[in-house]
Amino acid sequence: MADVVNRFEVLTDKQWELLALLLPSSDGLRGRKFQNSRLVVEGMLYRLRTGLPWRDLPAHFGPWKTVWKRHRRYAGDGTWDRVLIALAAMADAGGDLDWAVSVDSTVVRVHQHGANARVTQGDLPNYTNLLDEPVDHGIGRSRGGLTCKVHLACDGDGRPLSVLVGPGQAGDSPMLGPLLEGICVPRIGGGAPRTRPDEVRADKAYTSKANRELLRSKGIKAVIPEKSDQVANRKNKGSAGGRPPNFDAESYKGRNVVERAFNKAKQWRAVATRYDKLALTYRAGFLLAGIVEWLKLLGDMP
Repeated sequence: MADVVNRFEVLTDKQWELLALLLPSSDGLRGRKFQNSRLVVEGMLYRLRTGLPWRDLPAHFGPWKTVWKRHRRYAGDGTWDRVLIALAAMADAGGDLDWAVSVDSTVVRVHQHGANARVTQGDLPNYTNLLDEPVDHGIGRSRGGLTCKVHLACDGDGRPLSVLVGPGQAGDSPMLGPLLEGICVPRIGGGAPRTRPDEVRADKAYTSKANRELLRSKGIKAVIPEKSDQVANRKNKGSAGGRPPNFDAESYKGRNVVERAFNKAKQWRAVATRYDKLALTYRAGFLLAGIVEWLKLLGDMP
């Protein structure tokens, strides 16, 4: 029987004890206490790991609607965002948060079960208001079919600090600013939250002049290579082309942590393929996968 129970568990006892401190104890409306919180969260993780429909959750986790509603509530009220930020703050206080931040995006195929939500016509989608569902649900169409794109900023060890979801055909460069705005790590010892990394590592997709000026205005070191056509254009202009931007090739070697972060996240089947109709709930699943990574660092510390 113990083996059956362990098959449904992802979190260790210590990890759950830490996570439980950060989760709300009631619904906040009528003061109704949440019941079986660990079982409900493990149900969310089981669904994230297996990718099965919510209705098909094993009876071990109780009514599937309870698990789904709790996940939807935590996605919509910012609970998972607050948990992620709190864990990052704990790591920062202990000196375990590397402020050499890497950014990138990954394209995720949208399963047909997640592609039939109604789209509101006439409104412009907003992908940076994290608690509002975008009118197009963060789903785009390209030659590869229906896709969405996850934009991630992670610390130097590949743990998430900021996550955005948008349509798959959208560019990466315009999302750098909103990603950096999403980084806000409180200081447990007091003082203003930290919002500025020491440096930002990114590939050539982020090499626009606007992005470099943004980082310069914030006092953040840009570790971004130039595109070959930009190099050629600058050289063709001679002295009028100006000097090449500083580029730390040695630091850039650390950018691959964001690629490894995506690889870890996509070990969760409901992250690797989007089954969720709502961008809110899909993003919440990605956050939950990132929270597990932070708990692996913090939850089992003595």
